[in-house]
Formats: sequence, structure tokens, C-alpha cells
Amino acid sequence: MAARSPITTHILDGGRGAPASGVQVILFHEDPSSQTYRSLAESLTDQNGRCEQLLPPGTSVAAGNYYLRFKTRSYFQTRGESSFYPFIDIHFEVTDPTQHHHVPLLLNNYSYSTYRGC
Repeated sequence: MAARSPITTHILDGGRGAPASGVQVILFHEDPSSQTYRSLAESLTDQNGRCEQLLPPGTSVAAGNYYLRFKTRSYFQTRGESSFYPFIDIHFEVTDPTQHHHVPLLLNNYSYSTYRGC
């Protein structure tokens, strides 16, 4: 297996029963002193709906609060479909920076769900 980012995601479009490719994903990290978020990385999901190189392999992440922003409006617009959510933010906490953090997103035009992956 190739080296991967310490934070990854995978998007499946439940309405189509297929991976969601070409979705813009932005990773943010909270500065604990100012309690503001700053962007760390940005990427697009591949043809399998995966974003495994969001951060360069071997990058260290700090403990703290993060979120992934998924730009879903443009994904659905390219398919000629409407969507209730222009973007989806998934907030999560890294308590052990030595662990890999995988944040899958299952979506369709009017709902979504997520879980801690492995």
C-alpha cells in the first residue's frame, strides 16, 4: 500500500450508488490560542471518490480540532441536479496524532451521514 495522508476521506453518492469523484475537499485546523480555523490543504476526490493525498504522506498532525469542508453544490450541479446542502462541514477531534484519521462521507442530494473510518 502506498503511503497516505494522515487524514483521508472517501465520498460515496448513495443516490447513484457510486463514488463521488471531483468533489473539492478542504481541510481546516483550529488554532487553539485564537480559536479560529485556517486552511491546511485542499484537493479533489479521485474517480473512486477518495482523497488519500490531502496532506503529504509522512506529514505530522497536531492534536486538536479539525474539519473537512466538502463543496457539494458544484458536484451536484455538474450532474444537472439540485442539492439542499451547498457544502458539508464535518468537524472532528484528533486526540492521538499517531493514528490515521479516515472520515468517510455518504451523501445524496438531501441527506448525508458520516462515521469514523479506519
